[in-house]
Parts: sequence; C-alpha cells; structure tokens
Amino acid sequence: MEALEIARWQFGITTVYHFMMVPLTIGLGLVVAVMQTLWHRTGQVEYLRMTKFWGKLFLINFIMGVATGIVQEFQFGMAWSEYSRFVGDVFGAPLALESLLAFFVESTFLGLWIFGWKQLKPGIHLACLWVAVVGSVFSAYFIIVANSWMQHPVGAEIIDGRPVMTDAWAVFTNNTALVAFPHTLMGALAVAGGFLLGIAWYHLWRRRTDGIDTIGADGKVIPGEAAIPGRDRTDYKVWIRSLRIGAVVAMISFAGTALTGDLQGKLMFEQQPMKMAAAEAACHDGTGFSVLSVGNLGSKNCDEIVALIEVPGILSFLAKGDFTTEVKGVNSLLDQYKADYGTHLPENPIYGERAGQEIEYVPVMEVTYWGFRMMIGFGGLAALAALIALWVTRKGTVPASRWLMRLAVFGILAPFGANAAGWIFTEMGRQPFVVAPNPDLNGIDQVFMFTAAAVSPGVSAGELLTSLIVLTAVYAALLVVEVKLLVKFIRGGVVSAMPELTHTPADENGDANKGPGTGKPADDVLAFAY
Repeated sequence: MEALEIARWQFGITTVYHFMMVPLTIGLGLVVAVMQTLWHRTGQVEYLRMTKFWGKLFLINFIMGVATGIVQEFQFGMAWSEYSRFVGDVFGAPLALESLLAFFVESTFLGLWIFGWKQLKPGIHLACLWVAVVGSVFSAYFIIVANSWMQHPVGAEIIDGRPVMTDAWAVFTNNTALVAFPHTLMGALAVAGGFLLGIAWYHLWRRRTDGIDTIGADGKVIPGEAAIPGRDRTDYKVWIRSLRIGAVVAMISFAGTALTGDLQGKLMFEQQPMKMAAAEAACHDGTGFSVLSVGNLGSKNCDEIVALIEVPGILSFLAKGDFTTEVKGVNSLLDQYKADYGTHLPENPIYGERAGQEIEYVPVMEVTYWGFRMMIGFGGLAALAALIALWVTRKGTVPASRWLMRLAVFGILAPFGANAAGWIFTEMGRQPFVVAPNPDLNGIDQVFMFTAAAVSPGVSAGELLTSLIVLTAVYAALLVVEVKLLVKFIRGGVVSAMPELTHTPADENGDANKGPGTGKPADDVLAFAY
C-alpha cells in the first residue's frame, strides 16, 4: 500500500471511532439537561436520580471523546500537510471557534456542573450544564461548517494557488452545513434515545426477574421495594420514565433524520451528483430507485451492476421532488466529470508517483450503495424498536423474557451503526476529491482538490503504517476501558452515581470519609465526578 492509502485508512479509523463518541455526547447531554430541568421545576426525586445516573455515563463518554478527538487535529499536520496548507485560510475561522467552545466553554462549565452540586445555587448549577451542552452543539456546528466546505466550497477564491476566504458569511451559512447540522443533531438524539431505551429495559427486566416488581391480575405492574439500597419504588420510576423518554426521543429523531436526510439528498444531487448516483447504483439515466442491485465485488465497470428490484419514480423524487424527471446516471456523469476536470491527474510534483495517472471518478460503489442503505436501515430499525417498546411497556414494565432484554440491549448499537454508515458514505462518496468542486451557474468553480494531492509529501508509507498500528492499538485499549467503565456503572444502577443512597441513620457515628458501612458516605460530589 502507498502512503496515501495508509493515510486514508488511518484518518478513517480514528475519525469513525471518534464519531462514535460524538453523537452520544451531544444527544445524551441534551437529554440529561432536560432531566435536570424537570427536577429543578418539579422537585421529583426520580428526575434527580435520572440526572445523576445518565450524567455519569455522559461524563465517561465525554472524556473519551475529548481524548480521541485531539488526535484528529494532529493528523492534519502530520499526514495531511498539503491539505492543511490548501484549506488553512478557510478552515482557520470555524476550527478556531470550535476549539474555543470545546476547550473553554464546554470544559469550564462542565467542570462547574460536576463539582458544583452543593457549592452553586440550583438554578446556576442547571445553567452551567445547559451552557456546556449548548456549547457542544455549537462546537459540532463549526466542525460541520468546515466539513461542508469540503463538500461544497463557497465564499472563497483561488489566490496564488490556494483558496482564500472572501465571504465569511457565505462559509458559515453554507446551505450544505445548514442541512447537515440538523441531520447530525437528529442522529445524535437517535443514539441517546436508543441508549436510554436499552439500558432502562435491562434494569426493568432485572427488577422483574429479582421479584421486586410483580404483575397484578389486570396485567399491570406492581412496583415493589427491596432491602438493597436504591432499589425502591423511586428506582422503578427512574427506569420506566427513562425508557419511555428514550423511545419518544428515538422516534422523533428518526422522523427528523428522514426529513433532513431528504433535503440533504436533494442538495447532493445538485452539488455532488456522482456520489448520489453511485449510492443508488444508477448507472444509466432514469427515474427508478434500486431496492436491491448486485454486481461483481470490486468491479470498476458500472455496466456490470444489475438491478434486481427497482421502484420507478422514487429516484426522481429523491433528487428533484417529483416522479418524472430523468436523473443522470453514473455513465453520463462520468463523461461530464472527465470533460470538466480532466481524465488524468496533472503532471505536478505534488502528486508524486500518481502524477499522470487516470482519475477514477466513480467512488467505491459497494461502500456508497450499502452505506446509504445501512444508514436508513439501522435508523428505521431503531425507530421501530422504540415504537414496539412503547406498546410493550404500556402496562408499566417489560416482559420477563431474557432474549427480549438482550435484543433491547444490543439494539443500542443500531443508531450508532446508522451514524457511522452515514459518515462513511458522506466522506468516501466524495472521492477522488478531498475538497469537492462546486458547479456554479458560470461553469466550474476551480476551488477543489484531489485527494492524491493532499497527503504529506515528506511522510513515508512505513511511518504512516507504524502510526496506524499504534493508534489503532491505543484506540482499541481505550475502547476496552470505556466499555468496562460503562458496563460497571450501568450494572450498578443509580447507586453507582449516587453513593449517598447507601447512607443510613445507623452510620451517623462512623468515619465521615470512608463511605458506606463505616460512617457517612464519602463526598457524593467527588464520587459522582470520579
């Protein structure tokens, strides 16, 4: 493998890994902020327990997201220096704003929230969480602004061979970003909804199988209490409300992703027609949407793809909003791309050994075709599971079936899969461009960059391979750490985030610093934080 392929694998692995943390952090942060708001307004103790339990999991994921996200910044300089040099004058503003929000606003106010449970007034404490969460949302927006400029460059012109920002407002209000942002936000909420649903189902199932909750003659649940600290009737309310909140959030977010995804698809047909044509395996002009197509794996010949199931008119609707407009297929677009951008890479030293090679304008169709369907399929499964969960729990609890419990827990992965598939489709479908060209009314805007020109010229394949192996190993270790921490605190239930629940009057005369059974419990704020 050449340096370019290894660099792409490295950035792809680390980015997709990091993006697993991002939607959960954004979505769960918003949900936790709403839970604390409900506690602040109603005073109901179950909302306090929900805030601390889900907040604990939010913190674990937030820290891991920060640790893995920092690596992305370094890769721009180490493996993609030519890309950084090319886009630097445009990316400077959105990335600087993202850094200010991520490393100052988010971290500062999140720290105040973590350690301010007793030190701050309730209203101020709640405001700290909202500032941190809203900061993370805006942080995500500025990242999407930068990425959307790669998908659809605007507000810049080429000066001395590099794009220079000439209209900051155009960059920050890029229509690609304005559609991609709510789509990403809805995807994050879908992850949070599935997360709540699966974990709450597990705890309700445990209460049933442990005999704490029983079923009455009318089929409705009778919440009970156990001698174990924290497993009381309030504990039941924590899980049933978490489950139903998660299910509602999952269904609403799926509807939101569908609506914004439709708008995003229409923009892609205008801005990157090859990407969407490849996603639909539309080799020839037409109106039909492929439900199932097959072809030879790895084949570069689009004509070898055969549509087994096709629905007329749907492709036109996805592209243009009607059922009759003929949409250009891959073969027609291929001729257009060759005419506009050339058939071979320029004879320029920046391309190294690739200079003069033929340009492959068709992305890897197996990735675009199935990535598009996995994104929709996983999202639809998560929404269907949420609807079923609302129906199944209408009498107040979950079935005693262990297999249904396991299915609900594994269902947590479905919205993660949808987000990852959508991200991979978006980025790989743009190839062979790292900055896609922007067709305008006057012809072709020359602000674009081939991926082959973006890799650092002074980095060897061996150096990149070494860093790829090291980073993948480190990320694998971090994954083990995060999963073990999450599993530990999930199994521990609310008490794992609220050790003060183990405090009893009989402990009053003990050592106040040693925790349960020896005196007053250790400081609950520090226990919550660490």
